[in-house]
This record gives sequence, C-alpha cells and structure tokens, in this order.
Amino acid sequence: MRYAVPVRWRTMSGRGVREAQVEATRAAILDAAERLFAEHGVHTVSNRQISIAAGQGNTAAVGYHFGTKTDLVRAIAGRHAKAIAEIRDRVLAEAGDFTCVRDWAACTVRPVTEHMAALGSPSWFARFNAQVSADPALFEVMMNEDDLVSASREQLRNVLDRFLPDLPHQVTAVRVLMARHLIVQMCVETERALAEGSATARLNWEDTASDLADAITALWEAPVTRRPGDAASK
Repeated sequence: MRYAVPVRWRTMSGRGVREAQVEATRAAILDAAERLFAEHGVHTVSNRQISIAAGQGNTAAVGYHFGTKTDLVRAIAGRHAKAIAEIRDRVLAEAGDFTCVRDWAACTVRPVTEHMAALGSPSWFARFNAQVSADPALFEVMMNEDDLVSASREQLRNVLDRFLPDLPHQVTAVRVLMARHLIVQMCVETERALAEGSATARLNWEDTASDLADAITALWEAPVTRRPGDAASK
C-alpha cells in the first residue's frame, strides 16, 4: 500500500532541494571566479565569463547570487579565511607556550600552508590572493574578512610584542607587511610549482612552511638601522 506524502513534507523537501541547488550554483561560481581571477586578474574578468565558466546558462547569475565584484571577492576570501582561522585556532591550542620568535613564526605560517595543502592541486587561492593583494581596496576586503573570523590573530600579535617589546611601532607595521607579502608570494611559487610539476621549486607545503618560518624569524629579529631621530622610528 502506498502512502501519500503530506503537503508539508513535500514543501519542505522541495525547499531543501532548491537550497541545495542554490548552494551548488554559488560554489560553482566561487570556484570559477577564483580560478579566473587568479589567472587573469580581478578587473579583467567579466561576470559573463565567470557565469559561463561556472556552467551557468544565465550570464547574470554572478550578480544575482553575489552582487558586485567586490562582494564576490569578499565571498571567496571569506570561505578561505574561515578555514584558515579554524586551523590557526587549533595550531595555537597545540603550541602551548611560545619559547622563541621561531615558534611564533611557525604558528603564523602553518595555518596558511596547511589550508593550501588541504586544497590539493591544482589550486588557485594563493594566486587569487596575490592578485587581490595588488589592489588596495580589495586588499582591505581580504584583511577585513580574516579579522572577522579570527580572534587568534590578535593573540599572535600579543605574543610578538612579548618577544620584541622594544621594536618601534612603525618598524613593526612595516615588518607585518613584509612578512605577509613574503607568505603570499612564496605560496604562489609553491602553488604554481605543484600545478606545473616543476622540479625547480619546493614541491610540498611542509617544506614551504619551514622555509617561511625561518625567513620570517630572521626578518623580525633583524636589527633596526633607522636613525634614532627619524620620525618613522618612534
């Protein structure tokens, strides 16, 4: 004997299917946009190109689901920021008390490289990140997304202050930028090498993390040669 499905159940089931379809469409658009932005830059790629690459018959799908191009960049950045923040929280919990700047540097780098490793190859996030970082407005979007989901970033900043209490504020600000760009660019090189099977660069994320931690440690422990009277050194 067959039982009729109650109208309420049929409605909920239909809604669930629709929500799953919407999420699948959004994911396809994000994946396509990330790849195209990584390959060609954010401002040279049209919404129409993204929609076609995502397999959408409606070329207005990007605007419908995400709004402006900045909103689309924010959505791509947000999903990666959330994953990296979760890894950062775990890494910090496992690290215990830091004994040196090298411990701090490793905890700064590992969340990014572990996330990159989890993406598999080919991946596009590092190259997307580099393209976005070259645009001041979009760079700010990236930074805001990371800050929104990760309270542990502030914890890492406090640890660094403990190890380098006498470092001038302006020097600290510059070295934060230096370290970030170093991480971004070395992740680009590793991501590209893995995608192309290059034998001339590091071919695993663990070695990249170790090399970056060494370099960032040296960067932060480097002497400050600004003249004491320089405004930027105060």
